[in-house]
Amino acid sequence: MTTRPGSEPASEEFRARRRAREAALQMLYHCEVGRASADEAIAAHGEIEQATRLESPQAEQFAARLVAGTVEHADELDPVVAASAEHWRPERMAVIDRLILRMAVYQLRYMPDVPPTVVIDEAIELARRFGGEESGRFVNGVLDAVKRKLEAAAGPQ
Repeated sequence: MTTRPGSEPASEEFRARRRAREAALQMLYHCEVGRASADEAIAAHGEIEQATRLESPQAEQFAARLVAGTVEHADELDPVVAASAEHWRPERMAVIDRLILRMAVYQLRYMPDVPPTVVIDEAIELARRFGGEESGRFVNGVLDAVKRKLEAAAGPQ
């Protein structure tokens, strides 16, 4: 298995996690726009996406963990996003950008097993794929600032 420094293994697991992040974004959108609970969005996604189910139970668990954690901690994630997004309050951001940023900040704060560079790279990829024309650059800038602040708060290792 090939691994670059600061990255997840280049493998089926990596591809499964990428697909899980895409699924999690769809579920988070269902929560945000459809006002569904995390549990309802996860269940609905499983019913709707039968033909494109995630590749493994681990990927499904990863997506569910992202959704549940992001929804549970949204009230504490939004101020972190706002503090790093100059002149942008989360409620004024495009919905997809806001959801991608929340999910990424959740991973940065609560999933130390995922390298920060992977979190940021994957968030940028989601933003490019599902967001607006400038979403990738916007997400990159905000998450880079969040990462620096989290590293400064953690102090020297």
